[in-house]
Amino acid sequence: MARQMLQSDGTAVAAVDDSLIRDTTTQTFVQDVIEESKRQPVLIDFWASWCGPCKQLTPVLEKAVRAAKGKVKLVKMDIDAHPEIPGQMGIQSIPAVIAFINGQPADGFMGALPESQVMAFLERITKGAVGAEERDLLAAAEAALAEGDAPGAAELFVQLLGEDPDNAAALAGLARAYLAAGAVEQARATLAQVPEAKQNDPAVAAARAALDLHQQAEAVGPLAELEEKVAADPRDHQARYDLAVALNAADRRAEAADHLLSIVRTDRKWNDDGARKQLVQFFEAWGPMDEATVEGRKRLSSILFA
Repeated sequence: MARQMLQSDGTAVAAVDDSLIRDTTTQTFVQDVIEESKRQPVLIDFWASWCGPCKQLTPVLEKAVRAAKGKVKLVKMDIDAHPEIPGQMGIQSIPAVIAFINGQPADGFMGALPESQVMAFLERITKGAVGAEERDLLAAAEAALAEGDAPGAAELFVQLLGEDPDNAAALAGLARAYLAAGAVEQARATLAQVPEAKQNDPAVAAARAALDLHQQAEAVGPLAELEEKVAADPRDHQARYDLAVALNAADRRAEAADHLLSIVRTDRKWNDDGARKQLVQFFEAWGPMDEATVEGRKRLSSILFA
């Protein structure tokens, strides 16, 4: 049930008061924060109506706490209306967020952090409990995609996006699932939904690279013809380069890397270092932990730094 509180200018405002997020006062601080933190971690957010960064942080905090699904609670205190508690705690700059666990302050931060850092903070104070369900679902989706079950993977990624429409890993995964199913336009449209602030997320970069490689593969010609060209003239770097692109599209990653590494070893400067650049794009699309990426990076380093 919503309560009313007075701001520092005397204006009455409706205060958030639900099961996860509420406002507190000097009189209710012990019950709302100290006692409640004996059941689960409680964040106390010290703010003021005149504080610009506070206005940036509050919606991020609220979103993160709701996404944590009861593993942590958020309590907000207006330092102008209730200066005694922040004064006792030595709060000199806002926004300031302190995490209470088992009745004691355990961790905290100051300033308006981005969503990713707020989520990392929640994961830290809950010892990984926050985000565990999302990570498990994401892992299941990635496993389904790796096993060739693009529709199943897409369904799981969509489920994740139902909880968080801006989830960069889920958007990138869904794009790759569409790409695996041959729905190129849907893959492109999905990547277009990634928020500007998350455009450089590694998962998004990998999906974008995979889409680029798919488009390249459509332009290089049939795999068999390219293999014949390379067999007829092993020094034909363009044919070998195109063959690597086609092999990657056929998910023959080790062979694709072999051909590009052969060009780098033979003629590093060919096509403005094109073979190495293409290999780096392969690595980005495959992901840093992929076996072909790990092995390919080792071999590339041995050539470049021999």
